[in-house]
Amino acid sequence: MSATLSAQEGRLVTSFNGEWLFAKDSIGLKKSIWTKVNIPHSWNKEDVTDDTPGYYRGVGWYKKNITIHPGLKGKKIFLYFEGANQETEVYVNGKKAGRHVGGYTRFCLQIDPFLNFQDGTKNEVLVKVDNKFNEDIPPLSADFTFFGGIYRDVYVVTANPVHFSFNRAANGVFLSTPVVSAKTASVHIRSQLINQSSSWRKLIITNLIKDHKGAVIAKKSIQVRLKAGAEEEYNQQIDAIVNPQLWSPENPYLYTVITQIVDAKTKRVLDLVSNPLGFRWFKFDAASGFYLNGKPYKLIGASRHQDFKAMANALPNAYHVNDIKLLKKMGANFLRVAHYPQDPAVLESCDRLGILTSVEIPIVNAITESEAFYQHCKDMQVEMIRQNYNHPSVILWAYMNEVLLRLKFTDDKPRQQIYFDHITRLAEQLDSLTRKEDPSRYTMISNHGDFKRYKQTRLIEIPMVVGWNLYQGWYSGNIKGFADFLDQHHKEFPEKPVMVTEYGADADPRIHSLTPERFDKSMEYSLDFHEYYLKTIQERPFVAAGMIWNLSDFNSESREETMPHINNKGLLTLDRQPKDLYRFYQSRLLKTPYVKISNWLLRGGLADSTVSRTNTQALKGISDDTEISQLSNTQTSKKPSRVTHNSAALSQDLNSHTSTQPLEVFSNADDVSLFLNGEFLKGAKTPSNRFIWQVPFKNGLNTVEALIKVGGKEYRDVATINFTCIPRVFAKGPVFDQLHVLLGAKRIYIDEDEKAVWLPDQVYQPGGWGHIGGEIFKMKGNARQSYGTDRNIIGTDRDPIYQTQNIGIKKYKLDVPDGDYNLVLHFAELISADVKEALAYNLDNSSQSEKVEERIFDVFINDVPVLQRFSPKEKYGALTAGSEEFKLTITNGKGIEITFKVIKGQPVLNALQLIKN
Repeated sequence: MSATLSAQEGRLVTSFNGEWLFAKDSIGLKKSIWTKVNIPHSWNKEDVTDDTPGYYRGVGWYKKNITIHPGLKGKKIFLYFEGANQETEVYVNGKKAGRHVGGYTRFCLQIDPFLNFQDGTKNEVLVKVDNKFNEDIPPLSADFTFFGGIYRDVYVVTANPVHFSFNRAANGVFLSTPVVSAKTASVHIRSQLINQSSSWRKLIITNLIKDHKGAVIAKKSIQVRLKAGAEEEYNQQIDAIVNPQLWSPENPYLYTVITQIVDAKTKRVLDLVSNPLGFRWFKFDAASGFYLNGKPYKLIGASRHQDFKAMANALPNAYHVNDIKLLKKMGANFLRVAHYPQDPAVLESCDRLGILTSVEIPIVNAITESEAFYQHCKDMQVEMIRQNYNHPSVILWAYMNEVLLRLKFTDDKPRQQIYFDHITRLAEQLDSLTRKEDPSRYTMISNHGDFKRYKQTRLIEIPMVVGWNLYQGWYSGNIKGFADFLDQHHKEFPEKPVMVTEYGADADPRIHSLTPERFDKSMEYSLDFHEYYLKTIQERPFVAAGMIWNLSDFNSESREETMPHINNKGLLTLDRQPKDLYRFYQSRLLKTPYVKISNWLLRGGLADSTVSRTNTQALKGISDDTEISQLSNTQTSKKPSRVTHNSAALSQDLNSHTSTQPLEVFSNADDVSLFLNGEFLKGAKTPSNRFIWQVPFKNGLNTVEALIKVGGKEYRDVATINFTCIPRVFAKGPVFDQLHVLLGAKRIYIDEDEKAVWLPDQVYQPGGWGHIGGEIFKMKGNARQSYGTDRNIIGTDRDPIYQTQNIGIKKYKLDVPDGDYNLVLHFAELISADVKEALAYNLDNSSQSEKVEERIFDVFINDVPVLQRFSPKEKYGALTAGSEEFKLTITNGKGIEITFKVIKGQPVLNALQLIKN
């Protein structure tokens, strides 16, 4: 693996990404097996999503050869890393070139003293990266994964001995705009130069300001003398830029500043850097929010993590850029770059597309009381500010997030107070440091909802702006508490500007509910949640901003829940597919006409209860006084009876059956027309840009069209919904094909891969299907969920199938027509002796452990024993998915009767599938 660096004039930046060799150091470097990789690269692409708790946190080695052209001797050569997590050491030809601590800021190391410039000679570059836990390096813990590797781009930078400084991996030029108005503006330019030659140099520093089209609108030069070995800073100011184009999200106009170092004698350009320039002014006001260019401006946007499905955080630049495009396409105007500085492409895109931003360092959950920890925090803050100083999109520098979430010394209050004092002192130091590094921007801390504790530790007072991460109605409390919290802040701190820096609720894109409730992970509950939060934010002028958590789903290895290792609060999925949440925000934020049908396109539901009296009487096995409307899934089961069926009646009745479910359309129009299979539907409810109809879907494909008229023009969206209509009573329902049932659940699970819709179970009624006996399983000690478990189920990616169950079930009956069937029973033992540690973000949830009881039972199908002395735990293991499949031939109208007989403990059944052959 090698690269060749050729001779050139001036500065040259060359990609160093390709053809590296990589090895884990888990068995010792000399014994490791080297594999070919390209940068960006992470060694945690797979182990963070498997069923084994934890992921590799340790050392990884990268090596590559580089050949240097002899003509480059005398040049200064640097390796420039955009990011490697989290401790990095670089060796060149066996000698240590340098070290960097911190996984999210850039670093630059000079390597020419270690290179061999002889023609054709290969130089070995060896990089050691270590992502193991280190109590002196933030972040210590967090609700995201600390992927290891050189996960951002690497470059070789070749420069003349006289060049702009690479100190802190900044480009050596810093722009500020001390005066900006609609009529005039000025630019202050600080340039840091270094002379690594052996003699004094007479130099000219020239600054050119170009407009968006490349025309020079201002120019200024100064002549300086720089002695050998010196590094100096020079200041220039360009005034009286008349009628500047102002930068804003609506008009992200960028100028360009070209800064050159010119040899005064030879007029040769020794170095050159280019920086974006945006003219804007802004302020935060505690009473009336945020102002941009003199006008009130509500900030609405999202936070972002940097990982992507099957790629960890090793993303090419195009992926970062696409995220910002998606945020802009949603109508947002703000990005919280959380919880760490990200790829340079992110802020470059925000500048170009018009997205205001905050950026922060990863002090999350807790601190370590050591000088090394404090110093690393300060180093990260300085690196973050200097590396991103020239981005007009940045308006806030932040430095702590929920730092009181993981409390220490809970059993020693005096010692805990000392710990709190150390946090306060660190916050004061970081805030002062930030204001000194950049007086033009605001400082911010993001706190979780423990108002009293943050008030006591003064973390509300210290920053210029305080951010609150609030989840009332999700992790804790009632959703109405969100408004109360904001009002409390404004009452107690009327002079402190406030932002909502996080809010959201999990939305597993595979889960829906017709009766949404907290922690069911359904799209419907999350939509209701966001609707209330957004309305509350927009109604309060003193709330400067609302940042959704999160732009996209992201990896969090310690999470379990319906989609293990993934935080599902994103507006987009991990592979950036829009959820209905994204569509909702488009309908609220976009100014152009917008209409979009919900993306819940694979559906299923119980057949409606209205069937003609003639058809009812024509079917056998149900008495005349038994109406379909009586057979609801909330009634107590009746004594089972044998049912026979009239297949001819079933066939001719297929098209008469429908299943009515709500359908949402998102639009910013005043009115939306909906057509189902060409027929106009009335009766939409319209809460906050969400138009909701009760739609009678037919079995099979349904064409839905939503139409709006704005300014005399029509805009429409068309979708095809594939609906499986499931009979409540087989004799009176649509032709039966397949049935997928979740026991102990109140939610619907969509399996797109198998095109299957899993419906909640129901109580058995004669002629139909459902359970007899038992109750919904609920975790003990979990105050959040009303049913099921949030534990990871081993051996499956379809965790929702196994996370709920009927416990103590006696029978399951399906009065299906005669024929051949495949019956699959799904089991998982949901009680485990393993203690589940309380995760920090589950604010009302303590460590979980449950009393394990032995569970043994027999299973019979139509009186035939099929599972004897069966124990899900013994056969599969605790919290492990298992299934048993049976081929059945049903004759003489017997239907299917599954009987569970107790030997020890209580029988369970998690899910059931019945496929008609």
